[in-house]
Amino acid sequence: MNFYANETYGERLADVWDEWYGEYETDAINVLAGLAGPGRALELGIGTGRIAMPLMAKNIEVHGLDAAPSMLARLRAKPQGDRVPVSLGNFADVAVDGDFELVYVVFNTFFALPTQDEQVRCFRNVAKHLTVDGCFVIEAFVPDMKRFIEGQVNWATKVTAERVDLDVGQHDSALQRVNSQKVVITDGSIRLFPVQIRYAWPSELDLMAQLAGLRLRERWSGWRREPFTSQSQKHISIYEHVNEIGS
Repeated sequence: MNFYANETYGERLADVWDEWYGEYETDAINVLAGLAGPGRALELGIGTGRIAMPLMAKNIEVHGLDAAPSMLARLRAKPQGDRVPVSLGNFADVAVDGDFELVYVVFNTFFALPTQDEQVRCFRNVAKHLTVDGCFVIEAFVPDMKRFIEGQVNWATKVTAERVDLDVGQHDSALQRVNSQKVVITDGSIRLFPVQIRYAWPSELDLMAQLAGLRLRERWSGWRREPFTSQSQKHISIYEHVNEIGS
């Protein structure tokens, strides 16, 4: 597949997303609800509402952005899903109205923005929509170069009598990009789920935040607020306006 657009990932996975990734961490919902408080929350890459719907159940007013119409259609089809105000488009633009106490992007979705320029633009546009005491939360993996052998990754992630799942990809270290496919093989069927990302290191995200007038408030290695260390495989990073903490 040579053509890959902002909506490609979501459009390809919409029909299997809830089956594969429908579960969520209760701790994540509790943390996000606490950060939103009585204010409004905006999810970038809201998808089928895996996080938004549990937040709504806690009486949080959640808005959403996503590039994939099929994902949003599945969100709207869920009970109460039509109550979520959603916008269709590239979430780097944050093309929504009003300010939010919380803007969040989880499950490595921030890396779906394909260039550093778009990632910086996202930070800047998020900053414009945060209340004075609001925060921007990113959940993302810590890049692990050991995954790649000669710039490639080829893993069998599931092998049963009925099905084989393969993760195959190519790594461009100069651009910090990974172009990959999840290949699902069953008897008489092969499905391809393309994934293209531009990863960033935590320190690079911190610099993007500075360019947007934000700064790191806290960083954990999980939703239970575990300390972030050099051994952490992912991070939860919380950014806020620089002026909010008086510097």
